[in-house]
Amino acid sequence: MRIVGLSIAVVLGAAVTAAPEDAPAAASPIVVAVDGNDSAAGTLDRPLRTIQEAVDRAGPGDVIAVRGGTYALVDNITITTSGEASEPISLGAYQGEEVVIDGEALPASHTPVGGGIPRAERGAIHQEASHWRVSDLEIINGPYGYYCDSCDSNVFSRLTTRDNYETGFQLQGDSSGNQILDLDSFGNRDPRKSGESADGLGIKEGSGAGNVVRGVRLWNNVDDGFDAWKFASPVLIEDTVAHGNGVDRWDFPDFAGDGNGFKLGGGTPAPPAGHTVRNSVAFDNAKHGFTDNGNTGTLTLSGNSTFSNSGTGFDADTAGARAGLTANLAVSDGRPASRGADTASSGNSWDIGGTWNDASVMSTDTDAVTAPRGTDGSLPWAPAFLVPRNGAPVGARL
Repeated sequence: MRIVGLSIAVVLGAAVTAAPEDAPAAASPIVVAVDGNDSAAGTLDRPLRTIQEAVDRAGPGDVIAVRGGTYALVDNITITTSGEASEPISLGAYQGEEVVIDGEALPASHTPVGGGIPRAERGAIHQEASHWRVSDLEIINGPYGYYCDSCDSNVFSRLTTRDNYETGFQLQGDSSGNQILDLDSFGNRDPRKSGESADGLGIKEGSGAGNVVRGVRLWNNVDDGFDAWKFASPVLIEDTVAHGNGVDRWDFPDFAGDGNGFKLGGGTPAPPAGHTVRNSVAFDNAKHGFTDNGNTGTLTLSGNSTFSNSGTGFDADTAGARAGLTANLAVSDGRPASRGADTASSGNSWDIGGTWNDASVMSTDTDAVTAPRGTDGSLPWAPAFLVPRNGAPVGARL
């Protein structure tokens, strides 16, 4: 059963939370509005002005409901108080209103070429806390969009992270049991590194079991769509799309973007991590669709599709890697697959044989997967996209 993330409804001052189902509803929300006052009570008729003030007041079981509008930051929003397993803290938009968090004025958003971003300044939202439910926010122009370090058992749902000056959403450190659901992350770039670092979604430089990525779209980011660089624990990725990554749309000098749809490891040496990717799609990326990137762990890739990537559709040729490729489809890539001696391969399009090009699938119309999401945050329905005309049971079904 598909897990749907947090939604917040506030009716006449009473808050209702819909995820998780066993979490108790707060008696009343902490309300924020662009015309509020941080000395106010934080109620619907007397809202606070800043999200930071609401975060500072919140404790286990509380709900923060943000009214629509653009919140231009002068300091990043910092979350350090944790909820509890039975009483998570919730942060999200009020009754479906459009909330934009803009980090353009943050000094770290304009770090000079070759400079570093201090850890505390990473992210328009910077979180070092657990048991939060965060949803329905648009985060733009930040030094990273959403940055979560040493975070456990959080649910992030229906977020948009776009046009940030580093990775759109980054989870790292000792972090476990997090769910990243229905994220759209695009147009993120890093002028300070000429495109070497800004991904759509990074789960990297750390470890922790039970992290899940589901229903995510990652496109037109300067480096990779998804990046698991130096993350030592398995990550589950499913129903996710990565496209158009690694293209220099910003005219960076000495451009350094990698351009993989899904980078499933890396480091010197790369830690072995058994990531699983299923029912996901990579297309029009500047390099590979999926790559092990030096990861010698037991990768499992099943029922995925690649299309028109400049490099290899499925790049799993690291010496000693124990990847398993099953029922995957590669169409019109630079080459379909690159496998090492220890890579198991069965039931994939290159195992079946024959010609796999644009004409061999029912549709290559990418509009089907780039259309607006459903009102519940679900991916647009694309029943014909990259589905084999001959009925072969290979590739993703979106």
